[in-house]
Amino acid sequence: ILGQHLFHAEEQNDCCTRNCCGSLRRFTIRLDDPTGREVLHLRRPLKCGSCWFPCCLQELEVQCPPGITIGYVVQTWHPFTPKFSIQSAERETVLRVLGPCFACSCGGDVNFEVKTRDETRGVGRISKQWGGLLKELVTDADIFGVQFPLDLDVKVKAALLGAAFLIDFMFFEKVGDVGQRSSVITS
Repeated sequence: ILGQHLFHAEEQNDCCTRNCCGSLRRFTIRLDDPTGREVLHLRRPLKCGSCWFPCCLQELEVQCPPGITIGYVVQTWHPFTPKFSIQSAERETVLRVLGPCFACSCGGDVNFEVKTRDETRGVGRISKQWGGLLKELVTDADIFGVQFPLDLDVKVKAALLGAAFLIDFMFFEKVGDVGQRSSVITS
């Protein structure tokens, strides 16, 4: 049902990390179902944020249940465009996510295309949706859409959801906004 509350996501972090490391901070995000039961656990380690050094690429681990890794989102080095590999628990790439050359929201949606492993065919999309001029200027509240085939493996779907969080932190979190994050995920 469209608009149904599926998950509640909350960042678990400390004030020092948020203030000292900003959007590059390590974090843990807990996703709970409407009954309050934890269903996904997203973990991002602290890493440098330079695209010029392939050793400083971002990564996110997806766990379900907490403590059991089911996949990874790994930034792939490219000098001009954001690229990510969606990987299985065994670190095998199953999908790729390719972003635009300029990942900024200037009057429209910003789309990150989900493609097959060899990047020959599109299978979905992660979109940062335009919220309107006032909302974009005044708040750091963002709306993301994640589209994927219904028959996609549930572990890969969970990793794509994790990719949306990583993309938000990397490209759309405003500098200086270090508040703890909480989100509601709907269908």
